[in-house]
Amino acid sequence: MSLWWIMFFSVLLIPVVTILAGWMMWKHTPKKINYFMGYRTPRSMMNMDTWQFAHEFCGRLWWKRGWLMLIPSAVILILLMGHSESTIGGFGAGLSIAQCVVLVASIFPIERALKETFDENGMRR
Repeated sequence: MSLWWIMFFSVLLIPVVTILAGWMMWKHTPKKINYFMGYRTPRSMMNMDTWQFAHEFCGRLWWKRGWLMLIPSAVILILLMGHSESTIGGFGAGLSIAQCVVLVASIFPIERALKETFDENGMRR
């Protein structure tokens, strides 16, 4: 049963961090464009307008996706309570990988929104 608790908290850590990071980016965008924290792509770092837009868009997206990952992940893990360690470990690993894919896939809608909203010079269309 101890592996189940470890896996439960480990798997839910990704969605919880996604929710918190999304809220922070959405509501507390870094004041200056920097290379250390935030949503950093060439398109998002063109100027303060693209920087702010990218963080608000990414923050809202991560906040929503975090909740959409948290609830099903918790339900799946609760249903696995009492199963073998290999089953719990396999499902836990699969859920963690799926959550990472969801986060990495966030790049595509964010970059598309930036491209649709701003021209190649970072000016709003």
